[in-house]
Amino acid sequence: MNTPTQKKSRPAPPPGRPRTGARVAAIQALFQSDQSGESAETVIDQFVRHRLGPDGGGFEDGRVPTVDVPLFTHVVRGVARQADTLDGIIAEHLAREWTVARLDPVLRALLRAAAFEFSSGSEPPARVVINEYMDIAHGFFGGEEPRFANGVLDALARHLRGAEFQR
Repeated sequence: MNTPTQKKSRPAPPPGRPRTGARVAAIQALFQSDQSGESAETVIDQFVRHRLGPDGGGFEDGRVPTVDVPLFTHVVRGVARQADTLDGIIAEHLAREWTVARLDPVLRALLRAAAFEFSSGSEPPARVVINEYMDIAHGFFGGEEPRFANGVLDALARHLRGAEFQR
């Protein structure tokens, strides 16, 4: 969002949660690609070579030590391929005065990654995806962004995986 808030440094996924680590790394990679203009493949290569895995330091050193690399690459590539479609879906669930471009770039990356996961299959369940991205949002933001993200994530999940919520 376009309001001044205090961002936290980087969320550290709990040890032994490689899928959470993959999502954190995907958000960071999507942010980097968005800000630098580098292709998804270039950023994926940089992350795999320099920022993923336990070698060379921990999270405080800019690394994500425990990562499901196939999930990381799947999310980053999927968002890159479908960015316009995902942005259109996200825009449908924002207040009229908000645009995707107006969102904080980290929040935009988070919503794109989650929207891609919702749209790319039925696993994991939508509620798991929401919980994972909410944990990450709380790690990245100390202001109102997590609450905002929760509302948009819930709306996206109900739109893209409505059947899961009718049980």
